[in-house]
Amino acid sequence: MKSGFAAIIGRPNTGKSTLLNQILGQKIVITTEKAQTTRKRIKGIYTVAQGQIVFIDTPGVHKPLDKLGEFLLDEAKISVPDADLILFTVDGSEPAGKGDKWIAQNILRTETPVIIVMNKIDKLKNNKAEENLLTYKTLFERNYPVVRLSAKTGRNIDVLLENIFKILPEGTLIYPEDTVTEETMRDIVQEIVREKILLHTSDEIPHSVAVKTERYEENDGIDRIYVNIYCETKSQKGILIGKGGGLLKKIGTEARLELEKIAEKKVFLSLEVKVEKDWRKKEKALGSFGYKNG
Repeated sequence: MKSGFAAIIGRPNTGKSTLLNQILGQKIVITTEKAQTTRKRIKGIYTVAQGQIVFIDTPGVHKPLDKLGEFLLDEAKISVPDADLILFTVDGSEPAGKGDKWIAQNILRTETPVIIVMNKIDKLKNNKAEENLLTYKTLFERNYPVVRLSAKTGRNIDVLLENIFKILPEGTLIYPEDTVTEETMRDIVQEIVREKILLHTSDEIPHSVAVKTERYEENDGIDRIYVNIYCETKSQKGILIGKGGGLLKKIGTEARLELEKIAEKKVFLSLEVKVEKDWRKKEKALGSFGYKNG
């Protein structure tokens, strides 16, 4: 039996979280088209007769502009030393860019095995596959294996899993075989509410928002959940609430319906918007929202 940890590393919007959800066959990580959708390392656990792969989804690597950005970069960096394998996930529909080169030179200079995962092959045009592939292979001195796939459609996911099991060491199960993630319901609530905010807002709002589950009361008939949404300015608060409270109600309804499917029971969800000025620049605020390493 094989078992081990596979860290998923790459630029923003290369489909890392979509890939993990596709492999697991269920949604454990939120996904949107916006950068910084993933803000923390999240473990997804895949167990079959062949063994167990503990995937570590990480925030997209980009140049940090504030304390939050530094945290996101650290989340990716600290996943590498303890991993048995790195899945360097790239947008295979495009040639390698400066961001990919920076990751290869600054994060992936490691003895840990690497698989180059060329995602989004469903978007490839004009037979650019080989040309794009060459630009990624030349980022490294070693000849790493490459898997071309589509996280969106599931194409070649089986090929990736075969390659991962070839590399992972022999070992026993790290987690019980029925475990899919370490995330708690409080964590899941925060992420789902944040996902709905990301989907319904634009410009600076998605990056200025933090979500915190203040209270989770679990009962037989209904779970009562109280959540605070933090933004940085009064104007952002007004946008999030919306005219007549319309946007906040929409976010709450969509989040509640999704949470009811997960909890398999009725959910009462209370959302309140608060202002925490410049929280992304303050270590204390970051820590209170769970954005703290160690």
